[in-house]
Amino acid sequence: MSATQPAQPAQPARPVQAGGTQPKVTEREARQVAEAAREQDWRKPSFAKELFLGRFRLDLIHPHPLPADEDVRRGEAFLARLRVFCETEIDGARIEREAKIPDETVRGLKELGALGMKIDTKYGGLGLTQVYYNKALALVGSVSPAIGALLSAHQSIGVPQPLKMFGTQEQKDAYLPRCATSAISAFLLTEPDVGSDPARLATTAVPDDDAGEYVLDGVKLWTTNGVVADLLVVMARVPKSENHRGGITAFVVEADSPGITVEHRNAFMGLRGLENGVTRFHRVRVPAGQRIGAEGAGLKIALTTLNTGRLSLPAMCVGAGKWCLKIAREWSGVREQWGRPVAKHEAVGAKISFIAATTFALEAVVDLASQMADEDRNDIRIEAALAKLYGSEMACLMADELVQIRGGRGFETAESLAARGERAVPAEQMLRDLRINRIFEGSTEIMHLLIAREAVDAHLSVAGDLIDPDKALGDKARAGARAAGFYARWLPKLATGAGQVPGTYRAFHPSGHPDLATHLRYVERSARKLARSTFYAMSRWQGRMETKQGFLGRIVDIGAELFAMSAACVRAEHLRATGEHGREAYQLADAFCEQSRLRVEELFGRLWANTDDLDRKVVAGVLSGTYAWLEEGVLDPSGDGPWIADAAPGPSVQKNVHRPIR
Repeated sequence: MSATQPAQPAQPARPVQAGGTQPKVTEREARQVAEAAREQDWRKPSFAKELFLGRFRLDLIHPHPLPADEDVRRGEAFLARLRVFCETEIDGARIEREAKIPDETVRGLKELGALGMKIDTKYGGLGLTQVYYNKALALVGSVSPAIGALLSAHQSIGVPQPLKMFGTQEQKDAYLPRCATSAISAFLLTEPDVGSDPARLATTAVPDDDAGEYVLDGVKLWTTNGVVADLLVVMARVPKSENHRGGITAFVVEADSPGITVEHRNAFMGLRGLENGVTRFHRVRVPAGQRIGAEGAGLKIALTTLNTGRLSLPAMCVGAGKWCLKIAREWSGVREQWGRPVAKHEAVGAKISFIAATTFALEAVVDLASQMADEDRNDIRIEAALAKLYGSEMACLMADELVQIRGGRGFETAESLAARGERAVPAEQMLRDLRINRIFEGSTEIMHLLIAREAVDAHLSVAGDLIDPDKALGDKARAGARAAGFYARWLPKLATGAGQVPGTYRAFHPSGHPDLATHLRYVERSARKLARSTFYAMSRWQGRMETKQGFLGRIVDIGAELFAMSAACVRAEHLRATGEHGREAYQLADAFCEQSRLRVEELFGRLWANTDDLDRKVVAGVLSGTYAWLEEGVLDPSGDGPWIADAAPGPSVQKNVHRPIR
């Protein structure tokens, strides 16, 4: 259903049926579910993991890894075809105006092979590398972020990626050729009362062993691509029984299966062409052969899929940064104030410098992490998460700065600008479209906690039992012995390092170029300082460390800046060595590192000088109603209704708005 159609009449509330109550879990149980879904082992080296431990392993990212010649040829050929398609067949203004991607545009993408960019050629896909897949998303997303989201949701987290990693050969043969050419897929995890806490997942998949099937019941919310999808990846809870280990489990489900109803197409402040909806399952029968992996492995499959899938979002943020830079350059050179182009005024120039330097660094982060994913030599789970976190935050800042540079024209819609005879620059749309990225695929707050957990994994591995209140004295004693040995070896290495030796990393200070070696020395020193700060915090707060989310968020943000600085320097040297804008790249990397260092110093200061304790007291007062008087003097324009919609299982009472695109 498009946003222009009349709303359906209100329906009577559905009574809560047996089994429709939300699973009740404690905070500890929820954490246990999340912990069980983590990849426990580190079988490959990780630059970011080492960085958080105070070890600056430049050798893991320098020299910059390079794609194979055949991968480059195939990728560049597709980018050329995609560019022509974007220029001639995609009308971004129409998508924004009608809040819908035209069916003919989707059919054109299918014919182009865009649905199969990451699918192996033996299944009919294009077999692009992660690097070129991301470049393609940045290109198409610059024309229409809604199309970028459609393609990303289909391939990064939809059916192709989990099947590629965990599917049986029969499943790959059955579904990947469809996904490569015609079938749009969606990923269904979130529920009306379940977001980043999957332990409370209410959708069930009850085994019917006699029929060799599972019976799905439940409601899924914010199903990107769900309105037009042909295939779904559905996460559902299998009850534990004598013959079933149970747990959250992943299934491939045909979207037109009896009992599936797309009850609503959601509308948002941005990404107006997004085909995102509410999907209800009522006694939907799914053959056991469509289960992905083992029972109870669903969350692990989802998290592992996201390890590289998260790179698609920052790739589109890179595209947004490039566009912001283009508009800022062109506009600021012609718009005059007080006798000079606004770019020549320092207040505006600082914003342009920030956009240029940050775009360079963000592209460096995404390209480096993507090439590392293609090579598969390193574990990039933290790098991908940092790229998502950093990209989504910085892209929003860049778009906001562009709106400010454009002034009133930045706040005016492109349609209004065109109507009065000016260039239709959709700066305000870009800001709206980018805002969801701080929430998509793990909100900034959740990403902070996820990355922080990985960053302290080494500490918890050796000392976790010491701070676990449920562990016996014997376990604590053994953990104490392990911790003593680990820290006796580790702590002395945090005192001094290469960052204190003048002349280190001299390859990054070629004649006639800015000195990037000094920035790498800063990264090395700061990595050790970061590790010391983390150790001190664990010693100080022990089991309460997990509640110090403000502190953990700043630790992660420092790591993100250090990773971005490292990637920017490595990319600049790579471009210099290959003769591609090397001098300019060094200038941009130098500017970014200087800007980043200021942010890092501020974050280090706020580790220990902050308002976290005071904020908690204020929050307690707000929740208790102590400050309710402060809300007087306004009217609330919100409509009536529950804060969270009823998600009790049962037959749908809504019109099915599912509309597959053939």
